[in-house]
Amino acid sequence: MAAIISRRGAARALALAMARRGMCSAPAPAAALSSEELIRMEQDCSAHNYHPIPMVFSKGEGSHILDPEGNKYIDFLSAYSAVNQGHCHPKVLRALIEQAERLTLSSRAFYNDKFPVFAQYLTSMFGYDMMLPMNTGAEGVETAIKLARKWGYEKKNIPKNEALIVSCCGCFHGRTLGVISMSCDNDATRGFGPLVPGHLKVDFGDIDGLEKIFKEHGDRICGFLFEPIQGEAGVIIPPDGYLKAVRDLCSRHNILMIDDEIQTGIARTGKMLACDWEDVRPDMVILGKALGAGVVPVSAVLADKDIMLCIKPGEHGSTFGGNPLASAVAIASLKVVKDEGLVERAAELGQEFRDQLQKVQQKFPRIIREIRGRGLLNAVDLSSKALYPASAYDICIKLKERGILAKPTHDTIIRLAPPISISPEELAEASKALSDVLEHDLPQLQKQIKKPDSEAKIPVCDRCGRDL
Repeated sequence: MAAIISRRGAARALALAMARRGMCSAPAPAAALSSEELIRMEQDCSAHNYHPIPMVFSKGEGSHILDPEGNKYIDFLSAYSAVNQGHCHPKVLRALIEQAERLTLSSRAFYNDKFPVFAQYLTSMFGYDMMLPMNTGAEGVETAIKLARKWGYEKKNIPKNEALIVSCCGCFHGRTLGVISMSCDNDATRGFGPLVPGHLKVDFGDIDGLEKIFKEHGDRICGFLFEPIQGEAGVIIPPDGYLKAVRDLCSRHNILMIDDEIQTGIARTGKMLACDWEDVRPDMVILGKALGAGVVPVSAVLADKDIMLCIKPGEHGSTFGGNPLASAVAIASLKVVKDEGLVERAAELGQEFRDQLQKVQQKFPRIIREIRGRGLLNAVDLSSKALYPASAYDICIKLKERGILAKPTHDTIIRLAPPISISPEELAEASKALSDVLEHDLPQLQKQIKKPDSEAKIPVCDRCGRDL
């Protein structure tokens, strides 16, 4: 708690410094746009590739959000775990401002004086020889796939153009064409074919199924790409021992173990990496989101030299990857995690939060099927039958009206992943809000929402035929 208080003091000092530099001297607009006007403007001028909760972020600090009307909310999504350190962390903003006044971009055509420091800091912290910098998480995944294929051809001697990547049913690794080519999300794949070949699927947590695929296709498989906890699938935790068993299989079959920690990494689950729960060292680790603390996009792939040096100059890159501004922000972001003990904080508060949510479950056992999670990555799994005709989205709208910002994943699951800087009191506020919504708002929703004429069909994955 002392760290949070000191942060607020630092934020005030930073604001004063910004004002002295003239950064706050611009006059306010005569009339700020309302939330309704901004939502309408976005709908009119922007592609409709998202279905947001109808609430407008105007200002953020720590775990708090203000809308244009000045209403205050507690953030329980953290931009999909991009702001683990809290919104607008003053130490990260200070690093941003100081670097922005010196140099923002060099491209990799030249060296700059900040990226090498970031590379050394990151590889030392996570215990790998080298890193390859990118910007977004999806770019990081694409980088890992390219690197695994290159390694497969150069080191494993896989025949030309026959390399395979194995990934898990229910996975989410981004929405680029290469990544959706292994997706089980019909919305992400329908209408975008032809998809990229070279992918095999296995059920998440099914070690026997993975071993079967490795035995049948192992001579052509270059990598197994997975999330240690599946986030978009609904915070799905694999069976105990699964990650260790994956490590053993990958080692025995000479297949790269590729760990996507974009959402689960950087302290979110109560460990620095979610793989640390089983003391497993993957061959590659993909980081993103909280690496930039929600200030700028930063991603990176970590690997040892025998893998990383398979890529030569000209074979992969990014104009902005490794830029000095992002490098300075990433260093500051990682230092905040270390200095403020966010790993330990996530573990402690996460257990406290799940205990609270389980009490709500005991109160509504017919509605809440399961509470699950690690650290501050948690999910409330609701019964579709008990909700009907309402959905998790409707519950999130009612939570928003009670000051809690959350987003559903699928129709019956609410993911709860607040900034790790959140206070115990704010966690208790969210638990109470959920209880109140289920007790008071859900019965009204079920009366108000018109029931469909016919029962909805259970969606089935186009790729593997599993229920979604």
